[in-house]
Amino acid sequence: MPRFAILLAAFALSSAPALALVGGAAPAPDYVRTVVMLVGSRGNSCTGALVARDLVLTAAHCVAPGAEYKLVTFDAERRPLLRDTVRVERHPQFSQQTFDNHRATADVALVKLAAPVADAAPVALFAGKLAVAPGDAFVVAGYGLARQHDGRSGGTLRAARLVATGRPGNLQIRLFDPATRNERTGRGACTGDSGAPVFVQDNGRAGVIGVVSWSTGPGNAEGCGGLTGVTPLSLYRPWLVDSARKLGSPLAP
Repeated sequence: MPRFAILLAAFALSSAPALALVGGAAPAPDYVRTVVMLVGSRGNSCTGALVARDLVLTAAHCVAPGAEYKLVTFDAERRPLLRDTVRVERHPQFSQQTFDNHRATADVALVKLAAPVADAAPVALFAGKLAVAPGDAFVVAGYGLARQHDGRSGGTLRAARLVATGRPGNLQIRLFDPATRNERTGRGACTGDSGAPVFVQDNGRAGVIGVVSWSTGPGNAEGCGGLTGVTPLSLYRPWLVDSARKLGSPLAP
């Protein structure tokens, strides 16, 4: 069976979540309906956000060269539908080796769709000055797994409120569930949430300040439900704006 068909079959069988990962958190608020799912011909799935009606913001490590990617949408009966993509632009400073070595890199990309999503209301990038402090709250929304290692628990959009920890900077932000503080399993990104947008409220309006790059289990162990690693967009905003314009898809104001 083709990889796309296998992924779609798994999403169609998605079951109710048990753990409170991003994929198993509360139903997403209205403003994250711009969040979408991407699937690749090599069997991976990621999350992204519509920043124009035909343009998706996601993580660079989600869209490796040489693979084909499609956008997944769902009809009224939650049957998955595939939409074609025509081009992928990864930030030129993204390094897969640096990413694999668990170091910060330009983990951002844009995916151009073959046709616009007619009923989309694209989300804007956060336009203010980034000044994240420990304890600052953000909303992360994704289609990732609700139960680690259970592929059938993914494919449902949910959101979680997480807070910043450590020393947030313009290369990386670490988030955790304030109820569990990375000490036991809590809400956080998991497989399939890579590329998920991280939202902040700006004058009563939601804006995207970063994308999910990685996750850990509690106590920084391998897995999910501990830390959620975010690549901030502040350094890469000029490239995003310019690339979107060259692709013929200006970013949402």
